[in-house]
Amino acid sequence: QVRLQESGPGLVKPSQTLSLTCTVSGGSLSGIEYAWSWIRQPPGKGLEWMGVISFDGNTYYNSSLESRTSMSKETSKNQFSLQLSSVTAEDTAVYYCNALYCSGDKCNNYWGQGTQVTVSS
Repeated sequence: QVRLQESGPGLVKPSQTLSLTCTVSGGSLSGIEYAWSWIRQPPGKGLEWMGVISFDGNTYYNSSLESRTSMSKETSKNQFSLQLSSVTAEDTAVYYCNALYCSGDKCNNYWGQGTQVTVSS
């Protein structure tokens, strides 16, 4: 069973950089079967996929956020991270880390509990 836990500041000031970390247990950040994502949900809106980092460190971002988004991972710590620069109030959301595990023709999705981030001065 893969477990994920988000951590980071709950309040970020406008124009600053939002930084979140996801700590993983029960899964390998270097495992080819896994893809590690960040997904957010602004208040009153649907889920928005932000980006993914693969087992070999390749990253792919939502085109609407790409210029402000960076993801990385520290395999030795079993953690992957998100940085979102130049934040505005529109970046206020619940942020989730997610693991997609696929083996053969079966895939499972695992979610962290989510962390609220508010952008406000």
